[in-house]
Amino acid sequence: MKKILNILFEHRSLSRDEAKEVLLEIGKAVFNEHELSAFMTVYLMRSITMPELLGFRDALLEMCIPIDLEDRKAIDIVGTGGDGKNTFNISTLSCFIVAGAGQMVAKHGSYGASSVSGASNLMDHIGYKFKNDQDILRNELDQTNMCFLHAPIFHPALKVVAPIRKNLKVRTFFNMLGPMVNPANPEFNMVGVYNLEMARIYSYLLQIQQKNFMIINSLDGYDEVSLTSDTKIITPAGERIMTPIQLANCLVNPADIFGGDSVEEAATIFLNILNNKGTTEQDSVVISNAALALQLTGKYTDYDDAFAASKESLKSGKAINVLNKLISIQ
Repeated sequence: MKKILNILFEHRSLSRDEAKEVLLEIGKAVFNEHELSAFMTVYLMRSITMPELLGFRDALLEMCIPIDLEDRKAIDIVGTGGDGKNTFNISTLSCFIVAGAGQMVAKHGSYGASSVSGASNLMDHIGYKFKNDQDILRNELDQTNMCFLHAPIFHPALKVVAPIRKNLKVRTFFNMLGPMVNPANPEFNMVGVYNLEMARIYSYLLQIQQKNFMIINSLDGYDEVSLTSDTKIITPAGERIMTPIQLANCLVNPADIFGGDSVEEAATIFLNILNNKGTTEQDSVVISNAALALQLTGKYTDYDDAFAASKESLKSGKAINVLNKLISIQ
């Protein structure tokens, strides 16, 4: 690590191979927490280069426990996190709505590093048991249209750095890697990013992987459709901007999508929304995100139709039924 740190401290960058090698060693727990903290801090002070990002991704994918979904065409809906907005778990809620609408979802997530409650904090709190058994995960998909992939039990390096990320309490480059290393390699990827620089990076990476993708960025800095401002949407076909009125006929204030100050509060908001006890603003935000996801998969070509299907999934109880069945079959 000393050699790598000296390279970085001299304002040089790593090659793709060097980046891959250092992350492989991190996955083997070769370095101590002080070395790892120093390494991660470098990337808080400068932007990560494309070769570095590709090398880190290569290492995570080489070390990960893969999941073969066979012909199950699933989607992952994930935000990079690190936007500092502390919203409720919008992406995770959208996953259950999409699953309730008949689309398979293989959600990849982890514990919150810079937020109060990440997807894994929430799923763990409400009773979902993390697992990396391929047959069990396939069965969950077949029975409920949903499975959850807790990143640290698939990625050794993420497990090693998790305590340090939590202690740092700030965004690190691992936030960027999460959406690129889903061990199930789903057919569709909807990725929320917090700024346009990240959007460009992901657009490049997902295009070279020939992925069916959608990148979304609320222009006031949310890594999801927040309805607090216009949203930029990027797909292989091009870019467009949609207003909150176009997306949900609803303009939302930041306070309306606050996620609470604890995992318990986040879980209460999550369950209230799924049980049709959410506010109009909360419902509109999750339905909008789910609608774009359904549109990405081709299940609905028209956004208004996808919005209607998402709303029906939530309001009819299909979304909460996905959760209840997912917990009960474990």
